Amino acid sequence: MQMLMFLIPISLALGGLGLAAFFWALRSEQFDDPQGDGARILTDDWDSRPKP
Repeated sequence: MQMLMFLIPISLALGGLGLAAFFWALRSEQFDDPQGDGARILTDDWDSRPKP
């Protein structure tokens, strides 16, 4: 029972940390263009080797 006194606050703190990270990602516009990211991988416009 004493272990729960440590585990419950730790789990609540980790959940709050994850929620804070999610809201930070929303505010810093990390999720602005998910459709563009999916379509961008299918195009040949970007090449891993620079053109001479």
